[in-house]
Amino acid sequence: MNSINEKEKKLILVLDQLKNLDLTNPELQNNIENLNKQKNQLEIEKNELENKYKELLVEHSLLTKKIEEIKNKEKQEQRKQIEFSEKIDELNQETDTLLEEIDKWQM
Repeated sequence: MNSINEKEKKLILVLDQLKNLDLTNPELQNNIENLNKQKNQLEIEKNELENKYKELLVEHSLLTKKIEEIKNKEKQEQRKQIEFSEKIDELNQETDTLLEEIDKWQM
C-alpha cells in the first residue's frame, strides 16, 4: 500500500511539474515571427512581380502588333516602289518608241 501511495505522490509531483513546464521558447517564437514577416514580404514581392509580368505581357502584345503593322507598311511601300519602277520602265519604253518614230519621220 505504501508503494502505491508513493507512486501516487510521485505521479502528482510529476504532473505538477508538467503543468508548470513552460513550453514556449522565446527564441522559437522570435523565429516564427521572423519567418512570418519574411513570408508576408515575399508574398508582397510575388504579387508585385506578377503584376509587372502581366503589364509586360500586355506591352509585349502591343509591341508585337506595332511591329506587324510596320512590316505590313514596309511591304506596301515595296510594292509601290516596284509598281513605280514598272511604270517608269513603261514610260521609258514608250519614250524610246516615240523617239524612234520621230527619227523615222525626220529621215
